[in-house]
Amino acid sequence: MSKVKSFSCSECSVRNCYRRDKSYPAFCLTEEFADAAESTRKLYRGHSLDGKLARAAAEIEGEYYGRLTRLEETIRFAQKLGVKKLGIASCVGLLDEASLYAKIVRTAGIETKTVICKVGAVDKTEIGLPEEMKVCPNCAESCCNPALQAKVLNEWGSELNVLVGLCVGHDAIFNRHSKAPVTTFVVKDRVLGHNPLAALYTSKFYYKRILDEKTFPKPREK
Repeated sequence: MSKVKSFSCSECSVRNCYRRDKSYPAFCLTEEFADAAESTRKLYRGHSLDGKLARAAAEIEGEYYGRLTRLEETIRFAQKLGVKKLGIASCVGLLDEASLYAKIVRTAGIETKTVICKVGAVDKTEIGLPEEMKVCPNCAESCCNPALQAKVLNEWGSELNVLVGLCVGHDAIFNRHSKAPVTTFVVKDRVLGHNPLAALYTSKFYYKRILDEKTFPKPREK
């Protein structure tokens, strides 16, 4: 294993920033960024969008801790924000699930619009991908188009967007282009049934290869 070059929260066993009943470790980010923490307190107390999002999220946790599913939490969150139009950015492979999710959201009196990742039908070769890198070489195969998903929902006027299984990286592009705040309902993991934490929970046995440096070879220097 590589040696840790710097310490941060992943190396902390104290976690004093949560209950504040212990002492902070020497490398604690809470102490290092004390001034910045004060500025975020002001940010969240205010009437900005960040403040509204922070309070709504905290209220969901306080009112429903351990009682609601992620599905229910996203809807309650939207309700607390007063959202009338909720956008859904879905993977094409999860469109059935996204459609059911949209139906459930509408029962809460919230309008929905779903846009799948293949919107625009841009072939993967048109963005520079070699034919042999397609899942099905020599077939028409559209690339995911999260920027267009975001554009469609922006023009529709969504007030909150929910991700349903966008691929790693495509979710990042969507978040960059979305004008509305984005939260996630489903995380894509084709191998583990969209439960990526299973790789961590089984890292000492079935998936112990993920702790082997050889699993992730470092890129060659150019």
